[in-house]
Amino acid sequence: MDFSWKVVIDAGLISAALLLATIIRSKVKFFQKYLIPNALTAGFILLPVYNFLLPSMGYNQNRLGDLVYHLLNISFISMSLRSSPPKVKGSKGSGGVLGMSTGIIMGYATQALLGLGLTLLFLPNIHPAFGLHLPLGFALGPGQAYAIGKGWEAMGFEGGATVGLTFAAIGYLWACFGGVVLINMGIRKGWIGAEALSFMKNKSLMRGVMGKDDVKPIGGRLTTDSEAIDSFSFHTGIVVVVYFMSFLLLKGLTFLLSFAGKTGMDLATNFWGVNFIFSAISAIFVRKLMDLFKISHVLDDDTLTRISGFSVDFMVAGALGAISLVFIGRYWFSILVMSTICGLMVTITVPWMSSRMFKDFKFERMLMLYGVSTGTLSTGLALLRVMDPEFKTKVSSDYMLSAGLTFVVAIPFILAINLPAMAYTTGNMSYYWMMMVVAAAYLVYVLAIYIVLAKKKSFAKFGQLWYKD
Repeated sequence: MDFSWKVVIDAGLISAALLLATIIRSKVKFFQKYLIPNALTAGFILLPVYNFLLPSMGYNQNRLGDLVYHLLNISFISMSLRSSPPKVKGSKGSGGVLGMSTGIIMGYATQALLGLGLTLLFLPNIHPAFGLHLPLGFALGPGQAYAIGKGWEAMGFEGGATVGLTFAAIGYLWACFGGVVLINMGIRKGWIGAEALSFMKNKSLMRGVMGKDDVKPIGGRLTTDSEAIDSFSFHTGIVVVVYFMSFLLLKGLTFLLSFAGKTGMDLATNFWGVNFIFSAISAIFVRKLMDLFKISHVLDDDTLTRISGFSVDFMVAGALGAISLVFIGRYWFSILVMSTICGLMVTITVPWMSSRMFKDFKFERMLMLYGVSTGTLSTGLALLRVMDPEFKTKVSSDYMLSAGLTFVVAIPFILAINLPAMAYTTGNMSYYWMMMVVAAAYLVYVLAIYIVLAKKKSFAKFGQLWYKD
């Protein structure tokens, strides 16, 4: 019988690359020094395999982008289903959730303005929507860059999905190398305490593999009797059901928006591209419902973290493998210029803003925001794990809670995301300038909220990258 082995082949190749990357990290000092995630190494191993080896055998790699899209949404669900951490004494009114949302929106606004501005330098050799791949690839991530970029291909942007994945891959590199540079700066300049310094000398952390005599941390606790159903199966079932709920939610919204004509359908298409937000909202709703009916004890936070970790590792590796080098060769100079300037901008603005805006867990929040401003949730969590390996602080929880607020605030941005592409299809550049105005309005919003949260520290010690009380 003719069974499809595609999913098995993809899963097998990604798994093999992850195992090889784990061996490399455990043996090579360079990978240990810069805390390069195994998933990133695995992705670069897969890049030539999917671009040269498999095509010569008649195998198509395009479906990897679909895998990336789904795994991103699953990672958001599993993290959003976790319980809220215990309240920290003195943290009331810290503005953590609003601050995290403001930091995320800052990435959208500044990167969109930068990308659109730089695009003007390369027109007409690139598509007008090209520069918006900065916020899509850096601040949103591979799933969103792929989904929206794929839509732009129908609007004249040849290779739009691949360009989006490339910006996302470069963002991951900035997250790794830039993140480690910031961590080392924090240690050297006293931004981090002595406890974190000793943690950074942990050999197991550096190697990425526990030693034979090391005490093995607990990865999850059983909440069901295995004779009835395995606990991991139970948790996976809940995650997948929530994902199905988000699918039905988007299907319903698409149906309702269809009555608004082409504008409504364009909005629906963009909603599918940011399904991770709907997935997170669905998961938070389910968690609140379980808390209300007092059945949330059947969920184990550590098990949900493992599901998220699995999704993130496979997603990052798959995203890099899905990149087509053919289109990269065509746009390499534009990509290099835009991504370099954007990476430098984020490396300066995120620490500067975070150290003045937040009242608690400043450095942890900065790392999380830096990670999500250069990649996505995966890179943010990877950097946060260096300081908070079991996510015991409220940083990851605040980020998840901020997803709903971020979504509401970002609706006009989502509505406007196709404007530069419309400038190409209609030949009317006024659509392009409308998007610039939208991004500028978001920047004004960010600055206003930032001043409210930072108060007197808003512009104190302006020339210092990190504000110390």
